[in-house]
Amino acid sequence: MESYQFSFHFDTQKLINDLRICQSTDWPLHFNQNDFTGHWSSFSLRSISGNESDILATPNASFQDTPTLKKCKYFQEIINQFDCQKEAIRLLSLSPNSFIKEHTDTASGYKDGFFRIHIPIQTNEKVVFKVNGKVLPMQIGECWYANFNLPHYVSNDGDCDRIHLVIDCLRNEWSDQLFAMCGYDFDAEKKSKYDKQTKLLMIEQLSLMKTDTADDLIKLLKQELNQ
Repeated sequence: MESYQFSFHFDTQKLINDLRICQSTDWPLHFNQNDFTGHWSSFSLRSISGNESDILATPNASFQDTPTLKKCKYFQEIINQFDCQKEAIRLLSLSPNSFIKEHTDTASGYKDGFFRIHIPIQTNEKVVFKVNGKVLPMQIGECWYANFNLPHYVSNDGDCDRIHLVIDCLRNEWSDQLFAMCGYDFDAEKKSKYDKQTKLLMIEQLSLMKTDTADDLIKLLKQELNQ
């Protein structure tokens, strides 16, 4: 599954109200400064240090809520709808006349035990978000998943910042049920081939879930590594 728009839809005004709380301070530039042109900034609601300016999304780390998230009741309500462990949670803002160069992220698809959710809060008709060459027409209040192992690119030629709430989640039994309802092909996943490094990363992430399903997947991956 390259991408999917979930059926969730969130209240535009409530999203904006919580966004305004987060805009009372300056946002640091995104850490991948070689990957964009213009102005791409970020604000953490959940980070490794618990600080809003700590925008690193390092996988397999220990994350904690920032003080600002505790003030954003609607963001909390949204986040709690995802009944799984969360890693980094950020607001990502791409200014007008800016673009994120096409790139890929490591171990950032559902088969890797990870999924990233995008919820647009502010956007415009001249924003282009492409994954694997396909435009995702993300609108305010919608909820999207994309496989960021695939090449992706974002541009903003409009007249306002494009701002998304981005939630990094770890796969578990609840999310498997969610993705099953969305038509995720688990049979194809089982047949897919992974290299050794990818399998080791999957084992690391699955070990954090501590569920029977995760344990079964870990055993299967270890058996494949030993073959």
